[in-house]
Amino acid sequence: MVRRIASQVHKQVSRLMQANYIREEPLWYQAVLQYPPLPLPSRATPFRALDAENPTRKPTVSSLRPPKMQPSTIRYLEDKLRLQFFRDHPFEAFRPVSIVEGQLVEPEHPVRGKDWSRLSQRTKNPTAEDAVLFAANLHTHHKVSLTVAYTRAVAEFRTLRAEYDIANAFARMEAEAYGTVFPSEVDRTFEKEDKVYKSVERKKALDESALRARKRWRAILNLDSGMGNTWSRGQEYIRRQEDGVRPSHIVDDSIKPPSSPSEEQLFGR
Repeated sequence: MVRRIASQVHKQVSRLMQANYIREEPLWYQAVLQYPPLPLPSRATPFRALDAENPTRKPTVSSLRPPKMQPSTIRYLEDKLRLQFFRDHPFEAFRPVSIVEGQLVEPEHPVRGKDWSRLSQRTKNPTAEDAVLFAANLHTHHKVSLTVAYTRAVAEFRTLRAEYDIANAFARMEAEAYGTVFPSEVDRTFEKEDKVYKSVERKKALDESALRARKRWRAILNLDSGMGNTWSRGQEYIRRQEDGVRPSHIVDDSIKPPSSPSEEQLFGR
């Protein structure tokens, strides 16, 4: 028999069985058919020494050229204005901004286009995004140069922000003069913590009251056994038995319950 590759032994055995050269099926034949060995690669890999250096491909002139087909760069006017604004006002980036999204997209402000000529038409406390949009609106709809539009937007932004801060400071001073106490951040944190603790205790009390309401009918046992309400482990019972004291379950009829008062005693007739 010619020497065969190990992954082709089952194929050779199949041909020999078809030619009745092998009459009895080998025990391993079905197992190899169900789980055949992996096929050989298309060609043998070349032999390389373990200590050989990996040859690197030298770049050619054609590979250094940038490809002709490139996607066009997407530029927006607001991006340029926003970059310059945060360069001039770096601390505006530290103001907290809510990024929570709702189910619906917020509609655009009705004051826009040529009708929007002053920043205060939208808000008295503008944000950085309001100033950027106002500068872009001046440049697009009012035909103002980008430099003049940015300068005007920044000037109105600073004016409105200063007015808001001054009004807020005087309102705080007036409230403090009338006796209002503004807690600090630490105090507000402690108040929130106390509310959480009280809510847990209140929930526990409500759960207990609800449990008592569900169990209105319950057995009320009289725990007074005449022995001081102490458990003597049966020693008191054994002592009475040794003394000859027998338990009596007979009701004494001589002891009568107190009679209810008559009408004459109640009403004095």
